[in-house]
Amino acid sequence: MIDIAAVKARFDRLAPYLDERARRLFVANEALSAGWGGITAVSEATGVARSTIGRGLAELGRDNAQLAGRVRRPGGGSKPKIETQPGLLEALEDLVQSAIRGDPEATLRWVSRSQRHLVRALAERGFTASQKLVGRLLRRLGFSLQGNRKTREGASHPDRDVQFEHINEKIRQFQNGSQPAISVDTKKKELVGDFRNGGRELRPKGDPEPVRVHDFKIPELGKVAPYGVYDIAANSGWINVGIDHDTAAFAVESIRRWWRALGKTRYPGATRLLITADCGGSNGVRVRLWKRELQTFANETGLSITVAHYPPGTSKWNRIEHRLFAFITQNWRGKPLLSREVIIQLIAATTTQAGLDVQCCLDENVYPKAIKVSDAEIAAINIACDDFHGEWNYTISPPDHGAWWQQRSAPGTKSTK
Repeated sequence: MIDIAAVKARFDRLAPYLDERARRLFVANEALSAGWGGITAVSEATGVARSTIGRGLAELGRDNAQLAGRVRRPGGGSKPKIETQPGLLEALEDLVQSAIRGDPEATLRWVSRSQRHLVRALAERGFTASQKLVGRLLRRLGFSLQGNRKTREGASHPDRDVQFEHINEKIRQFQNGSQPAISVDTKKKELVGDFRNGGRELRPKGDPEPVRVHDFKIPELGKVAPYGVYDIAANSGWINVGIDHDTAAFAVESIRRWWRALGKTRYPGATRLLITADCGGSNGVRVRLWKRELQTFANETGLSITVAHYPPGTSKWNRIEHRLFAFITQNWRGKPLLSREVIIQLIAATTTQAGLDVQCCLDENVYPKAIKVSDAEIAAINIACDDFHGEWNYTISPPDHGAWWQQRSAPGTKSTK
């Protein structure tokens, strides 16, 4: 007499771990063990159809080598969509490829190549397919979700590498002569307030810091423009946080503040200053105000100022980007820049294991835009351009620089600011 309760218990215990074929063979084996009337009893105990148990008995009674690895017998299950809808795979490939090529006549001309849009586009061509099926077919065609990769340099200036070597040689010359060499640039402008800041920081689980949904400027807080000066030899940074326009006057004022606060103390015998800068922006090669303000700075300090610009499109090689700005961004990641004071504290707290230290100040001056510099003012600038790319490499000196330095070095004389 078959114990129906025992068969049911065994089946219920193993069924979650068995596939369709294994369940069929299990109940067939139970029926075979029970003898006469076993098919009926096992079907009643497990709920498996008598016909299914019969197929299982047939499989147990013959050589099943040809069924190895299969769950259903050949021909079982519904036909694949690519068989019931001829041309489906080709239509999908055509849609994706035409979107990649940017075909102006393509169905997906102005939409993303998401699975949802592909399903809709296939339906317009008379095919029915779910998003999951489209995903499987895309993988079959060799497509996957990918982002952009910055690998194309684009057109570069033929003298780019030579200019890099020229800049490095200038830095070596200044450092060997105990003269300051700095890298300058403006960091990205930042909104002040409870806005989202990229990155993550440790907080109690489930308690993210709330910030605004939209990045609309708060009028009373505005934006800040951090202008950086990186002392290459000292591995030291200076950030002048401006609250007005990023102009050439602001750029030179930032350098002036660095010189007064750190530079002239660090380099007491300096007669020259090397500035490496990008080719554009407030310190660009074509900005007249930049050169006029540097002349004013040279007149004030008596320094002969040499400028070496990085070629167009190479700002990421500027030392300040990866030796100063990158670490400031890491230090304040995930932290809303709630106020100017918070920004200054976060910048000033930036350090590295290599010994980087950063000092910071707030610049509340107003720097008007669109200041015109006349031809006469340009002609009055005491500038000497290098033979190699004089538009990138030039030196601005105070008038009669030798006499000025001799007077400054005389006993009993006070240095100018």
